Amino acid sequence: MPRPRSLTQPQIAAAALRVLDRDGLDALTMRAVAAELDMGTMSVYRYVTDRAQLEALVVDHVLGMVDTDVPDAAPGRAEAPVAQTPDGGAAIADWAAPIEAMVDRVRATVGAHTAVIPLLLIHRHASPHATRWGEAVLGVLASAGFDARQRAIAFRALLAYVFGALHVEYYSPLPGPGTAALAALDPHDFPHLAATAREARTLDTAEEFTAGLRLLLRGLAAETRPKQGD
Repeated sequence: MPRPRSLTQPQIAAAALRVLDRDGLDALTMRAVAAELDMGTMSVYRYVTDRAQLEALVVDHVLGMVDTDVPDAAPGRAEAPVAQTPDGGAAIADWAAPIEAMVDRVRATVGAHTAVIPLLLIHRHASPHATRWGEAVLGVLASAGFDARQRAIAFRALLAYVFGALHVEYYSPLPGPGTAALAALDPHDFPHLAATAREARTLDTAEEFTAGLRLLLRGLAAETRPKQGD
C-alpha cells in the first residue's frame, strides 16, 4: 500500500477554508477536509488532532492574509478622526489613520471568508498572526503616547468593535430580515426603532463600519488623552 503523501498544516488550513467558503461552517469536518485533499480521513489525523485544532488553523490561515505593516497614512481617508484636546492636537490624526486602516484590513479580509467569523473569538489567542497584528496596533498606540493601561483599554475596544461588527454583519446584516421587521413596526408604538431601521436599510455596510470605527477613535482620542512625549 503506498505511503500517504506528506502534508503541511498550511495545506490543511487552506483545504479547510475551501470547505468553509463553499459549504459553510456546518460542513467543516475532518472527513470533508480529507476529501478536499483527496486523502483518507485518518491520514489527516496524522497532522491535526481534532476539530478544535482544525478550526484554530483555519482562523490563523485567514488572519495571516491580513497585512500587518503599519501604514504611514490611510489613503482616501482625509476625514480621519481628529479630536482637539489640550494634550493631543494634530498628533491624534497621526495615530488614528493607521489604526483605522489596520482595523479595516481585518474586516475586509475576514469578510471575504464569512464562515470563519463565528470561530474568531474562540481561536484568536491561538493565532500567531493575530498576535502580530495586535503587536503592530499596540505599537502605534504606544508611539502615540498611550500608556500601558490606556493601550489595554483602547486595544480591547478596537477588538470588540471589529469582531463585534463582523458578527453583527454576519448574523444580522442591515439588508436582512431583522432590519426589515423593525422597519415594519407600528410607528405609533415604536417611532424610533421603525424610523431608524428604515434609514438603516439604506446604509452601505462598509459605510456603517467606517462611521462606527471613527466614532470609537474619536472617543479614544478624547477620553484616554494620550500623553505626547512620554
